Amino acid sequence: MDVYKGTGAFSGIAIGKILYYHKSEYQMRQYEITDVKTELNIFRQARTRVMEQLEDLYEKNCIIQGTQAEIFLRQNLLEGKSFQRAIESVIQSEKVNSAYAVMTTRDEMLKTFRTLEEPAIKERLDNMREISDRLIGELGGISPRIDLGDEPVIVVTESITPTELMEMDKDKLMAIVTHHGSDMSHAAIMAKTMNIPALLEIDTDSEWDGRQAIVDGYTGTLYIDPDEETMKVMTEKREEDRRQKTLLEELKGKENVTLSGQKINVYANIGNLSDVGAVLKNDAGGIGLFRSEFLYLENSDFPTEEQQFAVYKQVAENMAGKKVIIRTLDIGADKQVDYFGLDKEENPALGYRAIRICLTRKEIFKTQLRALYRAAMFGNISIMFPMIISVAEVHEIKAIIAEVKEELKNEGIPFKDDVELGVMIETPASVMISRELAKEVDFFSVGTNDLTQYTMAVDRGNSKVAYLYSVYNPAVIRSIKRIISAAANENIIAGMCGEAAADPLLTPLLISFGLKEFSVNASSILRTRAQIAKWTKAEADKVADEVMKCATQEEVYEILKRYQR
Repeated sequence: MDVYKGTGAFSGIAIGKILYYHKSEYQMRQYEITDVKTELNIFRQARTRVMEQLEDLYEKNCIIQGTQAEIFLRQNLLEGKSFQRAIESVIQSEKVNSAYAVMTTRDEMLKTFRTLEEPAIKERLDNMREISDRLIGELGGISPRIDLGDEPVIVVTESITPTELMEMDKDKLMAIVTHHGSDMSHAAIMAKTMNIPALLEIDTDSEWDGRQAIVDGYTGTLYIDPDEETMKVMTEKREEDRRQKTLLEELKGKENVTLSGQKINVYANIGNLSDVGAVLKNDAGGIGLFRSEFLYLENSDFPTEEQQFAVYKQVAENMAGKKVIIRTLDIGADKQVDYFGLDKEENPALGYRAIRICLTRKEIFKTQLRALYRAAMFGNISIMFPMIISVAEVHEIKAIIAEVKEELKNEGIPFKDDVELGVMIETPASVMISRELAKEVDFFSVGTNDLTQYTMAVDRGNSKVAYLYSVYNPAVIRSIKRIISAAANENIIAGMCGEAAADPLLTPLLISFGLKEFSVNASSILRTRAQIAKWTKAEADKVADEVMKCATQEEVYEILKRYQR
C-alpha cells in the first residue's frame, strides 16, 4: 500500500478504481493563407461558437440558472481581449491558418509563464490550454469527449478545469485527485458544489491507472492499493460519513439555536457569484463574507462600476432579502493584481494592502462604493472594511462615503442611504481599540486567520514557523473574547468569518463569549448548525471558564478535545 498526503478541497470518502485522465494534445499543420480578412472571420466565428458551447454547458450544470455561466465566461481567458488580440496578430503578421495561430499562441504563453508558481496563474493557464483545444477543435480538429467508462471511478490527473468536470458523467465520478490546483480554484469550487471529494497537490502518476484507491477528503490522504485493514477502516468511515450527511440534510429549514434557546445566525463565506448556489443549497441564513477582491483578481483590468453593480445586485437578489455582507477590496500581501502596479515589498503581509490601498487610491474605492450603494437597493447588503487599525481610518471611510452619496444624489442615481457598515477585527491594534471602534460601526466580523497570524507574529505560509500558528493560543482566545465583549457593550453584532468559526472544538467557547454570527464555507453550514444545537449556554460557560485559566495552547486544546461533542 502506498500513501500520499495532499490538500483536501472537499471532504468525503471515495473507494474505487483509478482512471488516469490524459489531456488531449492537438498538433496542427501550418499553411500560408492569402486572405487574412477571411481567416480572421473564421477564427472569430469559431470563438463565438466555443463561447456559446461553454455558456450552454454552464447553464445546464449551475444551480442558479445563468449566474455561473456569466461569471466564468467573464473571467475566462477566451473573453480576455489580450488572448484574442495575440492570436489575431499571428494570423495577420505571419499569414498562417487560424488553428495554427491558436496553437502557437497557446504554446508561447505557456512557455512564458511556466515557471510561475502562483495557483491563480496556474489555473488561468489551465483555462487557456482548455480553451485553445476547444478552438482548435472548432477550426478543424476533433474535440475529445471525456469517457469515464461503465463503472464509477476516481479520476486522477495533472490538473482539471471546471468545464472538464462538468462534461464528466456525475454518476460515474467518485472523486478527483490532481497535482496542480488550489482549494480556491474554480475546479475546486465546482467539486464542492457537486459534493465530490477532491484532493489537490498530490504527485500523480499515470501508472496508477486501473489500480484500487481510497480518497479521504477529510485528511487529504490518497491510498493506492490499500491493505485489508485500511480498506475495512475506510469503508466504515465512508458509511459513517454517509449517515452523518443524511442527518445533516434533516437540519435544512431548521433554526440555528442552542439547547438552551439562544438563536445564532449561521452565514456563508463566498468568493464570487457562482458560490451563491451552494449557499442556498446548504440553507445558509445569509452571506457573512463576500470576498469582493475576486472581481479584481479574475479581471484583466479594473472592474467598472457597472460590472461590480451587476454582480452585487445579482447576489442581493438571489439571496432574496437575506443579509449579504460584502467586504471591500482586500488585495496586497498574498493577493497580487498586476494592473494595480503594486511594488514588491519585503513584508507584504504588513505592508500596502486592503483598506490602505483604498484610502490612498480613492477613485478605485469610490467606484466600488458607488456600485455597492446602488446594489443595496435590491436586497439586504451590508459593507465591511478589512485591516482596520484606527478610528481615524473609519472616519476617513465615512467621509469618502459621504462624497459618494452626494455624487450619486447629484447624478440622480438611486441608492440606499442607510447601509450598515462594519469592520473586520483582524489586527492586534483593532482588538485593543475594539470598544472605541464599536461606537463607530454597526457590526464587527472577527477574521481569525489574520488575527492569529498577527497576534502570534507568525507567517502561516512559512513551514519553519507554521507550528506556532494556532487559534488555540490563549492570546488569540482572549482577543476573541475581548472583541465580542466590546461589541456587546455597545449593543452591536459580533460575527466571525475566519476558519475558527467552523471549528467544532471552538463552538462552546464562541457560544459562551456571545458570538452572534458564525460565517463558514457553504459545505460547513449544516455541520455548524448541528454543533450549535448540542450546547446549552451553561455548559458552554463551563468549558469557557476552564479554557480562560489556561496558559498554553496545548492546555486549551486538551480541554476542548475533552468536551468535544
